[in-house]
Amino acid sequence: MVISVRFDEEVENRLAALSKLTGRTMSYYIREAVIERLEDMEDIYIAEKRLENPGRTVSMTELERELDLGD
Repeated sequence: MVISVRFDEEVENRLAALSKLTGRTMSYYIREAVIERLEDMEDIYIAEKRLENPGRTVSMTELERELDLGD
């Protein structure tokens, strides 16, 4: 998939410098940054939804019993 993204001059210059320094493409670093941030955003979304609807709470004893992990 091809996506067009516009960056301000400072970000573009930083990407270009990093790319030149390491021999990797700017696309590589943009892709890596999106993947890393996307994982963070997904985790935040899941946590926020869990706070809105916490679901059932069980004690460790109940959990062990349900999973048949008792002595």
